[in-house]
Amino acid sequence: MLRARTHLTPDDLSAVADLERRVVAHDGGRLKIEWEDLRARASDPGDGPTTDLLWTTPDGRADGYVGFDSWDGRTVELVGMVDPDARGRGIGAALLGAAVQVCRDRGFAQALLIVPRPSEAGHHLARRLGAPLEHSEHALRLDTPPPPAEEDPRTTLRAATTTDLDVLAELLTAAFGQAPTHLAASFAAGDTLAVEHDGAVVGTLRRPRDGSSGGIYGFAVAPEFQGRGIGRDVLRRVSRAFFDEGATSVRLEVAVGNDRALGLYTSVGFRRVQTEDYYDLPL
Repeated sequence: MLRARTHLTPDDLSAVADLERRVVAHDGGRLKIEWEDLRARASDPGDGPTTDLLWTTPDGRADGYVGFDSWDGRTVELVGMVDPDARGRGIGAALLGAAVQVCRDRGFAQALLIVPRPSEAGHHLARRLGAPLEHSEHALRLDTPPPPAEEDPRTTLRAATTTDLDVLAELLTAAFGQAPTHLAASFAAGDTLAVEHDGAVVGTLRRPRDGSSGGIYGFAVAPEFQGRGIGRDVLRRVSRAFFDEGATSVRLEVAVGNDRALGLYTSVGFRRVQTEDYYDLPL
């Protein structure tokens, strides 16, 4: 049965986590499920828009799932999965059809379906819906602390504040084409950092922690300060801090074709665990 959720109950979280374990055990790789966001939804009163779709059996087991994640209020990313033993029953098509309608109802301008490269069924479903490939990303993971290296004392990291809003928005727009609409709100969580070099803000990143895994997102260095070793220095510091805090891995994503960034990450020890294709669903 298809169920739309405006918030997630503890039972929902458990059912999605069990489904993820079954899917990854069968397919390998990983699924880009933002568990930090899902757990936040569990504390939401549930009077907002649909954030998750579940396909459940009468006993509460989840055989399918689609979640919605938007960082800028305009584009939404969709991640979905179907239990290996329940595939071929039309569950994926039903979930995705409902997801497209949710995206329309919520007024998103673009919906990107994330499909792991090895998922033949996912690619087939995206093509059947007439969704062109928009871009692809490598998912990278670091499982051991990077080796010690000399830190540049001119480069410092600190929590971003609202006074940094304009410069960080400019940095993110230069790096990614646009800045998130909720950038200021992200400062409250304390995981958005400003990178200073000789007292000037030259970079930024977000470093959320999800259980035993750390994440690095929105990592940008001003173009005029690139090539000076600042990015590598910051990446090492942030990664080592995660491990010092008890994390067992650090994750990030990089666009396929961005060889410069990929070279930076692999030089610190990150390795590719999966490539993911982003399909532009017609809304």
